[in-house]
Amino acid sequence: MKQLISDFSAQLHEALIIGQSYRFHAEQKEFSNVILTGLGGSGIGGSIVQNYVFDKMKIPFAVNKDYFLPSYISRRSLVIVSSYSGNTEETIAAMQQAIKKRATIVCITSGGKIAELAKKKKIDCILLPAGMPPRACIGYSMVQVLYILAHFGLINNDFRRNIKSSIKLLNEEEQSIQKKAKAIAKKLTGKLPVIYAASDYEGLAIRVRQQINENSKMLAWHGVIPEMNHNELVGWRDKDAKKAVLILRNEDDYDRVKTRININKKVIRKYTPNIIELYSKGKSYWEKIFYFIHVTDWVSVYLADLHNVNATEVKVIDYLKGQLAKS
Repeated sequence: MKQLISDFSAQLHEALIIGQSYRFHAEQKEFSNVILTGLGGSGIGGSIVQNYVFDKMKIPFAVNKDYFLPSYISRRSLVIVSSYSGNTEETIAAMQQAIKKRATIVCITSGGKIAELAKKKKIDCILLPAGMPPRACIGYSMVQVLYILAHFGLINNDFRRNIKSSIKLLNEEEQSIQKKAKAIAKKLTGKLPVIYAASDYEGLAIRVRQQINENSKMLAWHGVIPEMNHNELVGWRDKDAKKAVLILRNEDDYDRVKTRININKKVIRKYTPNIIELYSKGKSYWEKIFYFIHVTDWVSVYLADLHNVNATEVKVIDYLKGQLAKS
């Protein structure tokens, strides 16, 4: 896992090449909505892109993490099917529904049943390098989502320049990133991590939580501001030094959100002394996102080391899939 994380900037570079090289069969058309269907490491990139396009696309962009698509999916829908393995049963079921509804479909996968079905139905299918854990391939899959949206004229191509500058930033900051991640991991060791971020970075907050779940083999939860100010903040009531709060911050967060975070810190500090603030680096949304992803991915594997667990193995998920296959 450490080598895959170390190679993250190289993965982004390769993802750009894959996206630029792909030749779409489907032509541009007018859509009424876009939905990405995918779970786990294959779906989280969709959640991050959803935050990115919130103020850029003129039509809704939704993320589906289930067997079933919403009833509004139709011929005027663009359905992005994302499954790194190509064998995710929920995503296959959703893809079959999209085919029945005659939606425009584009698949992102490394192979499996989804690639086979796409070939059979002559559906666009962007193939990724195979043989890695899906959660370690977020750069590959997320960049392809952006290329798909750009192909259909739903966003501009600015993301390409921003990803190139992100690669440069990560390469320049690699040593400091690892040093910072080690320091954060030490503060989270033996604690229950609580991740907070502004609402326009919720996809990122989910990613951080899931990486701690899978790589560090730890429970964690996340909340977003301002929403958590209307409910979860009340739950901070008992002193518990076993909880550690990680706040993902940007210098250009909305002013009212900054104020809320500072007030939240005063409240939460009454109940735990463990509050960590991680600020992004970079100017563009993508520079900040990829910086956050890279730092916190390293945090998750350093936590695995400190807890003496294998960051790569997901035996309980393999067990679940095996039991499902029997039923």
